[in-house]
Amino acid sequence: MPELPEVETICRGLRRHLQGRRILRVKILQSRLRRPVDAELPARLEGQTITHVERRAKYLLIFLQSGIVWGFHLGMSGRLIYVAADMPRRKHDHIIVHFDGGGELRYHDPRRFGLSFVVPGDELWQLPQLASLGLDPFSPHFNGDYLYVCTKRSSRRIRDLLLDQTVIGGIGNIYANEILYRVGIRPTRRSHRLSRGEVATIPPMTRKVLSEAIRWCGTSFSDYRDADDKFGDFQNHLRVYDREAEPCRKCHSLIKRVVLGNRSAFYCPSCQK
Repeated sequence: MPELPEVETICRGLRRHLQGRRILRVKILQSRLRRPVDAELPARLEGQTITHVERRAKYLLIFLQSGIVWGFHLGMSGRLIYVAADMPRRKHDHIIVHFDGGGELRYHDPRRFGLSFVVPGDELWQLPQLASLGLDPFSPHFNGDYLYVCTKRSSRRIRDLLLDQTVIGGIGNIYANEILYRVGIRPTRRSHRLSRGEVATIPPMTRKVLSEAIRWCGTSFSDYRDADDKFGDFQNHLRVYDREAEPCRKCHSLIKRVVLGNRSAFYCPSCQK
C-alpha cells in the first residue's frame, strides 16, 4: 500500500501536471472500487479547473475552482498517472480524465481496493475517514510530548501504535520498521514501557526517514509508481524492511522477522533493544 512518501511524491508530480488545467471529459470504465465511483463524477468534474493538489496522510486531494474536492485513497495497488493522450490504455485503467492542451490522468488499480470521492470543500474535513486522522508527521505538533502521551495510554506494541492512523496519519509498515531501526527500539516493545527519552527520538527520526524516502521518490516493490509512471528508489536504501537474514548495515548481525498482527516486522537484534 502506498504510504506517506509515495502519496507525497505522487502529489508533487500531479501538481506539476494538473494545477491550472481544465478538465474536458471524464470516463468511468470501471466503477466497482472499494466503494462504487459516483455516477455523477463526469458531470461534477467536466469543465472545472484544478486549482491545487494536496496530501492529507495517505489521501490525495484535488481541489477544483468550483469549491469541490476530488479525493483518492490508492488502496493496495492504485496509481494516478499522467500520460500522453495517445498512450495505449491498459487493463485496469478505471477512470480517464482528458485535459485542455492534451494529456490524460488515469486511475489504474488492479485490485480495486482504492477509493474515489467528490465532496464540497466545506464538508471535506467532516468526512469520517479524514476527521479521524491523527497528526501529520510533518506537523510541528507531532513531537515527543504528544507521542509520549499516546504511548502512556497504550499497551500495544510500538510498531502497531505508529501504524494507527488516528495517532499519526500516513505511516505504514515499511516506514514504521525503518523509523524504529534508526532509533534503536524493537518493534515488539510495549508502548507504555518506553521511556520519555526513547519516545522523544521518534518524531524527529520519523521526519528524517520520510524526507529521505520522498527524496528517493518512494519505495517500489510491486505496484507503486509515481505520477509519471516511474518507480521509486527507496527500496534500495532500506535498513531492515524485507531484509530477513541479511546482515545489518551497521553491525552485521542478521536481520530478524516477526509477525505482529498478520504483518511482518523486521529488526536488528543487536542494534534495537
